[in-house]
Amino acid sequence: MMRMDVLTLFPEMFDGVFQSSILGKAREKGLVSLNAINFRDYAGNKHGTVDDTPYGGGGGMVLKPDPIFRAVEDLLGKEVEEDAAWQCPDSDERVEHGQAVPVEGMQATLQGKAPRIILMCPQGETFTQRKAEELAQEEHLIFICGHYEGYDERIREHLVTDELSIGDYVLTGGEIPAMTVIDSVTRLLPGVLGNETSAVTDSFSTGLLEYPHYTRPVEFRGWKVPDILLSGHHANIELWRRREALRRTWLRRPDLLEGLELSRDDIAWLKQLKEEMDQ
Repeated sequence: MMRMDVLTLFPEMFDGVFQSSILGKAREKGLVSLNAINFRDYAGNKHGTVDDTPYGGGGGMVLKPDPIFRAVEDLLGKEVEEDAAWQCPDSDERVEHGQAVPVEGMQATLQGKAPRIILMCPQGETFTQRKAEELAQEEHLIFICGHYEGYDERIREHLVTDELSIGDYVLTGGEIPAMTVIDSVTRLLPGVLGNETSAVTDSFSTGLLEYPHYTRPVEFRGWKVPDILLSGHHANIELWRRREALRRTWLRRPDLLEGLELSRDDIAWLKQLKEEMDQ
């Protein structure tokens, strides 16, 4: 079972998302563990302060490193407690309940099993389907959702493994981007979708936008389903779908075709499309 934890100042934002639709069903089946943790609980002061003014001046507030480091270390400590075979570095003593374990020592001890710690940030790598497929191979993901002006740089330098952005725009916080990534990754996990081929043929999974879909009725307000889809000839249907995916990608996202491995038939079909458009 994959585990995904979200560090946020607004855990209530995730209640409906984690309990509904595909995510809710995946949790019920025991395919994924989804948790939202308020990192204000790790502030270490009576006021629960998690931000402060930036050194050097400037507008806005910056998230302090210590609450986020403590929250991650607590998550890592709890994860290790569940592994009875784990022992503390340079010690025969096991981790005591609730004791935070330093990130550096924990990740070294886990020897490659450490979770991916993902900072949701406009400056990060743009999230893609390929990234979702990569993250779906992990056992544990930890998302950090920021607010205010930004993060203390030491969080980037010494804690996170990935920085992700869902686009070239700025939101009020990292919660909605984290939800986007979690939804995208969860649907790729085995057993989550009812039809196991759905994720394979999705837009971007093949490098192309997805082909058009039709369902009943055959005719609606004078618009008919293409005859080929009613023929029962599976080879011809697959060829039609491939060509329509190429057509849609070429018309809407031609950049996706760059560097994509295409067959001779694909190349010939694209050439024909271009000739038709030039006429």
